[in-house]
Amino acid sequence: MAKKTSTKALGFEEQIWDAACKLRGNIDASEYKNVVLGLIFLKYISDNFEAKHAELVAEGEGFEEDRDEYTSENIFWVPKEARWEVVASAAHTPEVGKVIDESMRLIEQENKKLKGVLPKNFARPELDKRRLGEVVDLFTNVKMTENGDTHDLLGRTYEYCLAQFASQEGKNAGEFYTPKCVVKTLVNVLEPFKGRVYDPACGSGGMFVQSAEFVRNHQGNINNISVYGQESNPTTWKMATMNLAIRGIDADLGPKNDDTFFNDLHRTERFDYILANPPFNLSDWGGDKLKDDPRWEYGVPPESNANFAWMQHMIHHLSQSGRIGLVLANGSLSSQTNNEGEIRKNIVNAGLVEGIVAMPTQLFFSTQIPVCLWFLRKGRPADSKTLFVDARSMGTMISRSQRTLTDEDIQKIASTFDTFRDGTLEEEKGFSAAVSIEDIAKQDYILTPGRYVGIAEQEEDDEPFDDKMKRLTGELAKCFEESNRLQAEIKKNLEAIGYEL
Repeated sequence: MAKKTSTKALGFEEQIWDAACKLRGNIDASEYKNVVLGLIFLKYISDNFEAKHAELVAEGEGFEEDRDEYTSENIFWVPKEARWEVVASAAHTPEVGKVIDESMRLIEQENKKLKGVLPKNFARPELDKRRLGEVVDLFTNVKMTENGDTHDLLGRTYEYCLAQFASQEGKNAGEFYTPKCVVKTLVNVLEPFKGRVYDPACGSGGMFVQSAEFVRNHQGNINNISVYGQESNPTTWKMATMNLAIRGIDADLGPKNDDTFFNDLHRTERFDYILANPPFNLSDWGGDKLKDDPRWEYGVPPESNANFAWMQHMIHHLSQSGRIGLVLANGSLSSQTNNEGEIRKNIVNAGLVEGIVAMPTQLFFSTQIPVCLWFLRKGRPADSKTLFVDARSMGTMISRSQRTLTDEDIQKIASTFDTFRDGTLEEEKGFSAAVSIEDIAKQDYILTPGRYVGIAEQEEDDEPFDDKMKRLTGELAKCFEESNRLQAEIKKNLEAIGYEL
């Protein structure tokens, strides 16, 4: 599981967030997000460059201004006029916004991968320059070595701020953010140790970040995975590019944002692992123009809902033994309308559905729609069963409206898949069951886990009925007494101010 964040590192993340919040003023949340995340990225680029620069100076061979020394190690080249010391020196001047914008422009000019990616709107009048300078100071003054590796710290800060923005933006958060616990569940079940990883609706890149974390936390080599993605929203595509660069992940997200259905940027590629949280129940996806598309091997998806278009797009891109982890609305498990039931039946009969997980409510900032996780796999034996997991009772409330899965919850789900795969699964009533295709067919190919796992056994209640009724009626009598007392108190208070019931 993910490494525990130190208190000191978390303190820095919160400091950045609190300081950045002061910057907001009248700026729209979506634009303000770009300001904060852009500044974090600028600091990352500068720190990464300066660390290598100091190393070359110490070697004393005069190569500290040789661009090749940096690009050979995938370090972005930062020209002298754009380095953090220039930004820091302007922190307490009215020109600080212009200096940051110019740094962003120069860095883009010198690094083709960043062309058109970095925000350049820090000089805008509505951005408080005094507070902007305070945030720059905070970055300048923090001693990164005390907080751990700069990559790790700034990467966590970027991710922390993404989560905070998602919390604030609510419904719109679905365009760029999948809750970390959901991503970790997908990654821990799929176990992408080695191979090609793909997300056709990659948002801000969270699937890739967690895949890399998984590899590192299991003593693997991040260079053993190759990352590919696509994103249609231009702002979100830029966030993903920055997020992956800050994490040291070399990814192919295409030259720009683009529509996955109409311009598949990785058309000829096949992948070992596909992880995705595409837009739920997307209706306006252009299905009427793609009816003859070769991706629809299991049936033409309806124009009114893209759920099975996303799924078939991913199946189309799987390698011969590839795996998919996909978040979809619960309706995908049972809908029989508009050809969806027939498509689901064909996918099940093809032996592709390895497992289904029913998730608890209130995990997402962006929707209250109940969701599930689909796990599909090519190359399974014809008689393979499907694992059903009902995780609806899992999770812990972290606010009045938000739930999260704990590491223990995630580990239980992942371990259930591990034992299912190695043939040692012990089914748990109300939680897990391995089911044959024949038995799924008897349920009209409806894949709702509750149909298969049953109801958890209740603890035996050995309290005699007569004793229980005496106890419960006694408790009820006390409640009535308290209710009467409160009514009398309210009546007395109303009479005191001249009102009677």
